[in-house]
Parts: sequence; structure tokens; C-alpha cells
Amino acid sequence: MAAMDANYASFAGLDLLASAVLLIDEGRLIRYINPAGENLLAVSSRTVAGKTLDAVCTCSTTLRTALDNGLNNNWGYTGQNIQLKRSDGETLHINCTVTPLRPELAAGVRLLLELQPIEHHLAATREERLIEQQQASRELIRNLAHEIKNPLGGIRGAAQLLEHELANPSLKEYTQVIIKEADRLQDLMQRLLTPHRAMLPTTVNIHEILERVRSLLTAEFPGSLEMRRDYDTSLPELIGDREQLIQAVLNIARNAAQAMGGEGEIILRTRSLRQITLVKKRYRLAMEIKVIDNGPGIPDDIRERMFYPLVSGREGGSGLGLTIAQNFIQHHHGTIDCSSRPGKTVFTLRLPVEQA
Repeated sequence: MAAMDANYASFAGLDLLASAVLLIDEGRLIRYINPAGENLLAVSSRTVAGKTLDAVCTCSTTLRTALDNGLNNNWGYTGQNIQLKRSDGETLHINCTVTPLRPELAAGVRLLLELQPIEHHLAATREERLIEQQQASRELIRNLAHEIKNPLGGIRGAAQLLEHELANPSLKEYTQVIIKEADRLQDLMQRLLTPHRAMLPTTVNIHEILERVRSLLTAEFPGSLEMRRDYDTSLPELIGDREQLIQAVLNIARNAAQAMGGEGEIILRTRSLRQITLVKKRYRLAMEIKVIDNGPGIPDDIRERMFYPLVSGREGGSGLGLTIAQNFIQHHHGTIDCSSRPGKTVFTLRLPVEQA
């Protein structure tokens, strides 16, 4: 790899690009891939160096033809919504540009291949829209919670006083209903307000946090729930609020376990990301945490609203778990999104490690 870095030092600026870039030589071998390309194709530069693109991913006929024309006829190409299948089986929809280069530019490199995932642009637009909507919703809910808490205290106190005045003990059953329901609503209001507490940042290890979540769920669903690890142990520590991060991951994983009735498999996976944009800021290094389950999936009718307060797909659910998780991840300048189908639901959390 040292030799590879020396040969392509003139292309060092490509490391900073948000779009994936690959350099391909006369023999169709990959001679360089930038960090965005590593993230997009889920590979490392060490594993793809000297391999053909077809050995790294499954290309469409359109892309293969574009590469042929670039090499044989020196033709450039620009295409939209081209399918490309990664080695892990995930299908990507990309915009693609093939640019022929003069071989003398960098040790025989003939083609510059630029890949831009369509999903990335759609997700960024959707993320901005959701953040604006959710900020407005959270402010409304917070104001309502403040207005409801005080009357609830009065209702509970009046029920307690009434209970002491009742001569018939059987009537106390009704006052107990009032007191218990008031307590339940007060707890709900407190949970709506809790995400707004100040952060307590410290140095944390993400795998210690995931192991804490794993131990909690294993104790909650003993014997019936399988919790698998798939960790990148090379991930560095990050600055964050330990309790907030535990709560965010726990809310997501517990939702998954409850959706499966406590029986199924949850995978906790971590990976590193380089040169990535999160919430309109560019970071040199970030980490990706995935919570993957093989449950029934998220119902279509709530999929677009699942991060909103009081929206729940489970009978008896408060509808606050995902809202709180999203709040805590946003406190850490990260993002959270979800893809779901029957048999596989993936929540993806991305957190910056280095400053923007």
C-alpha cells in the first residue's frame, strides 16, 4: 500500500470528496479507491487493490459497457440510476461518471470512475425535512407536557384527600384508579421532558455501551433472545454522554425484542466510516452502529412517522422510545435511520468521532 500511495500522491485531494472515486488501469484493475468509495462499497483499499471491479461488486451491463468504451474508444460516460450489487448482497442505485485519463498522469491509470448513491441524496433531503418537523413536534409536546403536569398533581392530591374522607372502603377502589392513572400520566410527561436535560460528556467506548445493552436485554429475555456481536474492535473512543448513548441503543434494541415477542435474533454491528457528512458537516472519522433484527418489520402505516412522539406500532407502547433515541443521537451530532422489511429491520446510527 505504501507504493500505491506514492504512485497516486497527485490524487490525494480525492480523499476529501464526498462521492466515491476509483482509478482503474488498462487491465481493468483498481489502483486507487477513496474513503467515500470504501464506505459505499463496504470494502477497504487494501482488499480491493489490484482487483477488477467485477471482483469487488456485481456491475450492471450498462456500467461494464461504459468501462469498455472508456478503455477501447476513450469515450466518457454519464449515467443515472444504475444498479450495483455489493459483496454483502446490498443493491445500490447510483449515478455514475466514467472519465478517460491519459496514462502518463498516474502510472498507467486509464479511467476515473465516480459513483454517487441516489439514496444518499434522497436520505439527506428526507433527514432535513424530518428534523425540522420533529423539532416543531418536540417543542409542541414539551409545552403540552409542562401544561399537563401541574393539573395532574392537583387531580392526584384531590383523589388522595377524597380517599381519606370516604366512609365506604369499597369506594377507595375508584380513587386508587385515579391516583394510579395520574401517576402513569406524570411518568409519561416526565419522559417527554427528560431528553432536554444537559449532556454529561466523557470519554466512552462504544463496545462497552453495546455490551451493557446486550446484558440488559439478555436478562430481560432469558434464553429466548439471541444477541450476536459483530464488532470492529479497532474503533477509537469518542466523547459522549454514556447514559444517553446506552438509552438510545437500548430503546432501539428493546423495541426489536418486543416486536419479536422476545424470540429471535438481534445483531449489534459496528464499523468505521471515513470522510463522511453528518447533518451537513464533514468529518474525517465516524462510527456506524447497526441494530439488526429478524422480526416482522415495521408496519407501513407508521414507517414515516415512527420517530414522532407518541407514535407506536405496539399495543400498550408509549411511542417515546424512538423519539428519545433520536434526540440523544442528535445531541451527539449524529444521525439515525431505518430500513425495514419482514424478516429484517436495520437501525443505523452514525456518530462522529473527530471534530468537524
